[in-house]
Amino acid sequence: MATIYAGTSGWAYASWKPSFYPAKLASAKFLSYYAARLNTVEVNYTFRARPTAKILAGWVLSTPPDFKFAVKAHQRITHILRLYDAAAATADFLASLAPLHEADRLGPLLFQLPPFLKCDIARLDNFLAGLPRGTRAAIEFRHESWFTDPVYQRLRQANVALCQAESEKLKTPDRATADYSYFRLRQQHYSPRELLAIRGQVNEAVRRGDVFVYFKHEDTAEGALYAESLLSRSDAASGAPPSG
Repeated sequence: MATIYAGTSGWAYASWKPSFYPAKLASAKFLSYYAARLNTVEVNYTFRARPTAKILAGWVLSTPPDFKFAVKAHQRITHILRLYDAAAATADFLASLAPLHEADRLGPLLFQLPPFLKCDIARLDNFLAGLPRGTRAAIEFRHESWFTDPVYQRLRQANVALCQAESEKLKTPDRATADYSYFRLRQQHYSPRELLAIRGQVNEAVRRGDVFVYFKHEDTAEGALYAESLLSRSDAASGAPPSG
C-alpha cells in the first residue's frame, strides 16, 4: 500500500529550536526526535563525503523501522563523470550504503545534475543501462533542455522518477515516470493556498505509488513544520487508501 514520506533535506539545525526541536534538546538527539515526527529525510552529506558504516549504523539506531533515508548521489557520479560511464562509481556508492539497505531504511537515490549540463540522450541511456535493476532513483535535471518526451520515455522504461523540483529559475514539468514520486520543494515560505495545492498534487501522486517529499531546510523550521502538516492532513499518510 502506497505511503507518503515527507521531511526536509537535513536535520542537524540548532536554529530549529524552539519551533521544532525542544529548546534544551541535545544535538545528538536531533535525529531521533526528528524521526518521531517525520518519516523521511534527504541526506545531502553524501554529495561530498562517504558516510562510514558506524555513522550509518547510528542513523539506523536513531530511527524507527518505517523511516527512510533518501540519499543524494556523490558528486563524482553527477558532476565529474556527469552520468557517463558511471556504472562502477554508482555501484560503489550503493555498496557504501549497505547498512541502510540491509535495515530497509534506504529510500530513493537522488541524482542532481549540474545546471549547465544540457540534454544528452546518449549520456542518459548510458547511465540508465548501468543502474542496478530495482534501484529506486530520481534524477533532478536543472537545464530545461531535458524536459522532452524522449527523456520521459527513457525514465519510464527504467522506472526512474523525474524529480519534481522547483527553484527561482526553473520548475520541473509534472510528469510521472515511475511507480513512485519524488518532490523537492525549495521555497522558504508557502501560503495556505500553495500548501493546499501541494497536498492535492501529493494525494494524486500517491495513487500511483509511494511519494517522497522534501521541503527546504537550514535556517528555519518551517520546512519541517510543512512536512509534518502534510503527513497529518494528506490521504494515505500512514498507508491508508486515498479518499475518492
